[in-house]
Amino acid sequence: MKAYIRHKYGGPEALELRAFKKPTPKADQLLVKVKAAAVNPLDWRVMRGTPLPLRFMTGLFKPKSPFIGSDASGVVEEVGSGVKDFKPGDEVYGEIYPSGAGAFAEYVCVRTDFWAKKPNNLSHQEAAGVPVAGLTALQGLHKYGKLKQGQKLLLNGASGGVGSFALQIAKAAGAHVTAICSTGKVAQSQSLGADKVIDYTQTDYTQLTDKYDLIFDGVGNCRPKVAKHLLKKGGTCLLAGWGGFSHMMNHSIANLFTGKNSNLIFFNATTNVNDLNQLTDLIESGKVKPVIDRVYNFDQLPDAIAYQEDGHASGKVIIEI
Repeated sequence: MKAYIRHKYGGPEALELRAFKKPTPKADQLLVKVKAAAVNPLDWRVMRGTPLPLRFMTGLFKPKSPFIGSDASGVVEEVGSGVKDFKPGDEVYGEIYPSGAGAFAEYVCVRTDFWAKKPNNLSHQEAAGVPVAGLTALQGLHKYGKLKQGQKLLLNGASGGVGSFALQIAKAAGAHVTAICSTGKVAQSQSLGADKVIDYTQTDYTQLTDKYDLIFDGVGNCRPKVAKHLLKKGGTCLLAGWGGFSHMMNHSIANLFTGKNSNLIFFNATTNVNDLNQLTDLIESGKVKPVIDRVYNFDQLPDAIAYQEDGHASGKVIIEI
C-alpha cells in the first residue's frame, strides 16, 4: 500500500508518498480500503505545526506520527477477532487522525470507535467531506452554542467546509440564519437555506444593527468588541477551530470587552461516533448534504493542501484514492 508521510514540519513540499506493508487489524480494529479522503484546515495546521501550542499535542520539535489526514471513507476489508458490529464489505467513514493513522493512504487500520456506517445516499467522495467539518458544526451549534428553535444565528464563513454544514444544521434545528460570505458564494448560501445573506465585500457585517442569539465564526476574525455589539444579552460567540486560537489566548481580555452579558467560546471538535451517527441521520433524511468544491487525484495531494490553505474553498476539498 501507499501512504503520504512527513518527518518534519513544513508545507506541502515536505510530504512523501511511500510504500508500506498492508497492516493486519488487531482484535478491536478494522482494516479499511480508503476510497476518498478530505483536506481540512486541521490537516495543513498539523502539517506545519501552527499555531505553536498545537505542537504540545502533535510533537514539539517534529511530528509524533509521520502520517497525516483526518477524514476517510472506504470499505471494510478485514475485521479484528473481537469486532461484532462491522463485517467485510461494510462502507464506513470517520475522522481518524487522533488514532495516529492518516487518511491520506490506500489502507488504514484503526479501532472501530473511529468509524460509522457511511450514509446510504452519499458517494465515498461526498462522505469523506463530512466528519471533521460536520462534527465541528454540529458540536459547535448544539454542545457549545445550545442552539434552540427560533433563535437568530449569524454565520461568519458560511461558504466554507464548516460553514456550509453549520448553515444546514442550524436550519434543520429551526434557527433563523444570516450567512456571511463573498459575492461569488451568495447563491450557494441561498441554496442551502439561509434566510438572509450578507456579501462582506459590499456590507461591513460588524456594523449591523440586528442582534443575534448566537454567532458562529468559522473564519476566526470576529473581535470581542464586535461580538458585544452584535449579540443579544446572554448571547454566545463561537470561535471554531485553531483559526480562532488568538481569541482563546486573549479570552480574559475578551471578557473585559464583552462583559457578563455575552460569552466568547473557542472550541475544536472531538471524534464522537454518536455525533457522526447523528450527522448520518440528518444526511439520510435530506436535511444536510456536503458541498464539494474540488476533487483531486491521490498524487495531487500537495496541490490540494495548497489550495485548501489558500482559504477560498467553497465547501470541501476531496482526494480520490
